[in-house]
Amino acid sequence: MAPRKSYLLRLSPAIYAALEQWAADELRSVNAQIEYLLAAAVAQAGRERRPRRK
Repeated sequence: MAPRKSYLLRLSPAIYAALEQWAADELRSVNAQIEYLLAAAVAQAGRERRPRRK
């Protein structure tokens, strides 16, 4: 598995508060909630990265 990338993300306090509550409702950290939402959006858009064939 490839190492995880770090990325600085600036959010408005209102959006962070909403994400924080949403994450708590689903028993996730804010970081895990953001990652979950982004992964769902990428899948829904059909933008998953497929492994290259050798």
